[in-house]
Amino acid sequence: MAFELEVERERLIPDTSVFTNPDVYREFGNSPNEAFANFLELVAKAPNVKVYMPSSVYDELKKMLKNPKIPPKARAVFRVKSPKKYEIQIPAFLLYELIDDIRQRINKGLRVAEEAVRASAHKSPDEILNALRRKYREALREGIVDSKEDIELILLALELDGLLLSADRGILNLADKMGIRWIPPEEIRDTIEGLIYSP
Repeated sequence: MAFELEVERERLIPDTSVFTNPDVYREFGNSPNEAFANFLELVAKAPNVKVYMPSSVYDELKKMLKNPKIPPKARAVFRVKSPKKYEIQIPAFLLYELIDDIRQRINKGLRVAEEAVRASAHKSPDEILNALRRKYREALREGIVDSKEDIELILLALELDGLLLSADRGILNLADKMGIRWIPPEEIRDTIEGLIYSP
């Protein structure tokens, strides 16, 4: 008697932004929780496709979604797996780019702080603080991988040759530099539906 082994055709590596960013999750449901469940049910219809998520990202998702439910049909396709952090090698150029990027962002942050001090003569403290927080966050955090969850997604996608799903520009920028496969956030649902109907 011959046994047929299931061959994984695709490994999807979603970020929490797929289920928390309104521009993305509304493709799957009216709320983040509904979107997560519907996303998994849709993937479950695709033959030989699995969803992998690092434990740190899954923990983050559980906090954001307040106990997300994995539908029974989707339990066979959803896997929590962290990357092999001690075995994966990454190119040295990334370290050089990271240091250069951080230096530029620190300088931008300094200019934002200087601008806030100059504005203190004309605006209320609350106005200044709100503008400072917003501009400082943009200068230092926008478009960069800035958490261990972000880097674990990248490493897992690299390890598994997975398809990275995210609305985070920093994650997608780094994935692109490293040759990791990704798709624009607005094409996630169409891609999954294509996996369902592909031969």
